[in-house]
Amino acid sequence: MTTIPIKRALLSVSDKTGVVDLARALAERGVELVSTGGTAKALRDAGLTVRDVSDVTGFPEMMDGRVKTLHPMIHGGLLAVRDDAAHLAAMAEHEIGAIDLVVVNLYPFAQTVAKGAGRDEVIENIDIGGPSMVRSAAKNHAYVAIVTDPADYEIVASGETNLEERKRLAAKAFAATATYDAMIASWFGLADQGQQFPATLPFVLQHPTVLRYGENPHQQAAFYNHAGPATPGIGQARQVQGKELSYNNLNDADAALELVTEFREAGPTCVIVKHANPCGVASGASLAEAYEAAFACDTVSAFGGIIALNRTLDAATAKAITGIFTEVVVAPDADAEAIALFAAKKNLRLLLTGALPDPARGGMTAKSIAGGWLVQSRDNGVLTDEMLKVVTKRQPTPQELADCRFAWTVAKHVKSNAIVYAKDGSTAGVGAGQMNRLESARIAAWKAKDAAEKAGWAAPRTIGSAVASDAFFPFADGLLAAVEAGATAVIQPGGSIRDAEVIAAADEAGLAMIFTGMRHFRH
Repeated sequence: MTTIPIKRALLSVSDKTGVVDLARALAERGVELVSTGGTAKALRDAGLTVRDVSDVTGFPEMMDGRVKTLHPMIHGGLLAVRDDAAHLAAMAEHEIGAIDLVVVNLYPFAQTVAKGAGRDEVIENIDIGGPSMVRSAAKNHAYVAIVTDPADYEIVASGETNLEERKRLAAKAFAATATYDAMIASWFGLADQGQQFPATLPFVLQHPTVLRYGENPHQQAAFYNHAGPATPGIGQARQVQGKELSYNNLNDADAALELVTEFREAGPTCVIVKHANPCGVASGASLAEAYEAAFACDTVSAFGGIIALNRTLDAATAKAITGIFTEVVVAPDADAEAIALFAAKKNLRLLLTGALPDPARGGMTAKSIAGGWLVQSRDNGVLTDEMLKVVTKRQPTPQELADCRFAWTVAKHVKSNAIVYAKDGSTAGVGAGQMNRLESARIAAWKAKDAAEKAGWAAPRTIGSAVASDAFFPFADGLLAAVEAGATAVIQPGGSIRDAEVIAAADEAGLAMIFTGMRHFRH
C-alpha cells in the first residue's frame, strides 16, 4: 500500500526547532514516541510520554552517547521489508518492533568548524548513529518516512504518509547525509591534513533556486548555495525589490561585488559592470560623487548595467542612479529614502548584502571543461609596498602611485587582456578581453576620448593618467599606445623577455614604470 499510518516514531534531533509541536501532533494521533538524550528530555519537559531508546534496545546509552541507536532492535525496525515473510518472522522471533517514522537532524559539524573549535570538539561533532538511521530509513522508504529538515515536519504531522511523500523525503535524506559526509571529508583533507588538492574533492551545493533560463534563453539554469554556514555574497543578499534575478544578473552582480569589495576599507566607491567587466569605477567624497565619476567613464556601456557600492545607499546616490536604466544595484545596506526612490523603478533589483566579503579570503574556484573540472585557489593576491619595484629612471609622484594602485586593483577584475587607465581615483578608460594587449590599450584610450567628447571635457582623462596591465607587455607597442593616450605612469607585472626594451621605451617617453611581480589573468 502507498499510504502508511505512523504507529511508532523515533525522534533524535540536534536542532530542536519545532520538534515538540511535531511530537505533540503525533501523540494526539496515538503515535508511540521513542527518543534519545536531549530530545527525550525536551519532549518530557513539554509533558509528552516518551520511551527511551535504551528501553527498546535493552542497552543503556554508553561511551558519552557515542553508542545508543546502533543496534538491531533499531535498525531491524527500520530496515524490515513489511511484506516479506522472512523479515516478518525475524522481527517476531527477536521481538523487533517496526518504526514507521524517523526524525533526525545531525550533529552541527559545519557550525562547530565555523566557530573555530579545536580538533577534539570537531571530531566529537561527527555524527555516526544519526546518518546510519537516516540511511536505513531512507533505503526502506517504501515503508518508513525519514525527515531530516524541520521544514518538512508538516508532511508527517498528520500521522500518515504516502509513497510519493516518502520518496521525496528519502531523496532529501540521502542528499543530507551526502552533504554531511562531504563537509567532513573536506575538513579532513583541507583543514586537518593540509591537502590543498585531496585525492577526492567533494563539491556540495544545496538549496537550488531555479532561474528563468541560463546565459541564453535556450539554456536551463539554477543557483545553488554552498553547503555550510552562509557568508556575505550575492546568493545570500536580501532582494528588496525588482523582478526575478536572471543567470546573467547574478553573474554580473557577483563580478561587481567582488570588485567593490577590494575597496571595502576605502572611501565611498562605485563600480559599474556590464557583461562581467567593469566599465566605470571611481572613489569620491560621497557615493553620489563616486557614481557620477564612474558613470562618466562610459555612459554608453553603463546603460542596463550592474552597480555595486561599498557604503550604505543614500537618497542622493539613488536619485542619480535612477537617471538611466539599471538592472541591479548591490550595496551593504540602503536608507529608507533611497529604498523609496527605487520603489518607482519596479524592474530595478536592489540587493542588500549586509556586509562585504573579505577580498583576501581563501577558498577555491572551479570551472567545468570537457571531461573534468579546473580547480584553483581564489585570486586573492594583495599588492604590498614591498612588491613595488620602480624600473625606470623617473620615480612616480605620490598621485601617480595612487593612480597606479587604483588602476591595478580594477585591472585584476577585467577580462584579459586587460588595460585600465585611471586618474584621480577614477577609471579613465577600460580595455577588456582582447586577443592582444595593444588592442586593449587602444580601445581603452578610444573609450576615454569618447567619454570626454560626450562630457564636453577639454581633454580625455587619460592625459596624465596611470595605466595598468594585468600581465606584462610582450612588446613596447602596447606601452607606446598608452603614451600616445597621455599616460605618465605604468604598472605591470614585468617578466617578459623584452622587459629591457619596454623599460627603454618608458624611459625615452619620460614615464614612471612599476613592476609588481604578480599577474592577474582573468578568463
